[in-house]
Amino acid sequence: MKFKIRMGVPEMDEYWEELCQKADTDQLGNEKKLFKKLVKVLNLLSENPQHNSLETHEIKQLSVRYGLKVWQSYLENKTPAAGRIFWVYGPDEYQITIIGIEPHPEDKKVGYSKIKLSNLPE
Repeated sequence: MKFKIRMGVPEMDEYWEELCQKADTDQLGNEKKLFKKLVKVLNLLSENPQHNSLETHEIKQLSVRYGLKVWQSYLENKTPAAGRIFWVYGPDEYQITIIGIEPHPEDKKVGYSKIKLSNLPE
């Protein structure tokens, strides 16, 4: 069964709407590669959140902070500050909510504490 992909509120929802609007009007510019990667990852997540190329794994530090299991999947790999997508299951059955997109945290002291996470939609 496919998962419905939702965006966290307000940050992720606003960010995604802005990207989609730019894509519709052919104004993505430098964001074109990112948008293409996001579409690919979102499709993979909807089909199989544990797909091998996503390298999905729980981030316990974020799970404790958020109050739900927070998963990290690769947006890209083998690039400096490779992008990561953070998500949770829910709020309803067969739904995944994207709660953050950030570069991989390189600073081991700070780790995931600086990552901003959106709220679940109602």
